[in-house]
Amino acid sequence: MTTLTESPVSGTDDQRNGTTKYLIALDVDGTLVDHDGRMSDAVRGAARDVVAAGHEVIIATGRSLGALLPVIEQIGLERGYGVCSNGGVTLRLDPDLEEGYQVVQRETFNPRPALTALRDRLPGARYALEDAQGNFLSTERFQDASFGIEARGVDFHHLLDAEAVRVVVHSTDASMDDFAAAIAACGLQGVTYSVGWTAWLDIAAAGVTKASALEKLRTLLGMDRSLTVAVGDGRNDIEMLGWAARGVAMGQAAGEVQAAADEVTASVFDDGAAHILRSLL
Repeated sequence: MTTLTESPVSGTDDQRNGTTKYLIALDVDGTLVDHDGRMSDAVRGAARDVVAAGHEVIIATGRSLGALLPVIEQIGLERGYGVCSNGGVTLRLDPDLEEGYQVVQRETFNPRPALTALRDRLPGARYALEDAQGNFLSTERFQDASFGIEARGVDFHHLLDAEAVRVVVHSTDASMDDFAAAIAACGLQGVTYSVGWTAWLDIAAAGVTKASALEKLRTLLGMDRSLTVAVGDGRNDIEMLGWAARGVAMGQAAGEVQAAADEVTASVFDDGAAHILRSLL
């Protein structure tokens, strides 16, 4: 596996030529696509235009690799970088590569302490784990489109010894409030986690977020922090919105997400991301 110091993509040439180029970090679900996974023509067109204009567009999503790639293809992004698994995986895009991309960094952690604590509090929950090879392992026939591949069913105890990039916990029998209370009571240590819109929990390695991965790429690309823009709608976007010089929350985002942003655009149903992207052209 290569490292982030190899084959950098320069983001400074156009700046030296007098044209401002931005590093634009875009969430996927609830930002580029609606909750049915549909990307509108307006958003697709605006995203393609900012890519064509030479801005450094980086998709930054909680989805895993296989579910990120179709989005990259939709917006015509062939070169640059992508961030998935909430910052746990960074890939380099290059059409000259055999698959059009290569994973350049994976942030892994030992899932045993978190899984053990969660199982005690949420015995009826379903668990899935993305491992260091990009495979998904899951209990209770747990499948989700964000995995990008079909998960392989395993016993819960098999998850404890895996090297994890991402752990997902989903409860079908707990309310959102009860689920959040159970997570808080676990006192998870040594991991970074975010609770989604439903009784859904995403776990990454300690200190790993979309923002941490984006900051590494910003440094690598030589982009000034003042030229960073981020758009998102979820709790897993809060750090990213705070990281960007211009953090934009979607109109349907929860209050705490909007509070972390510099501005709020229209909702995903009203093509809010397209409005922001057009403002950069």
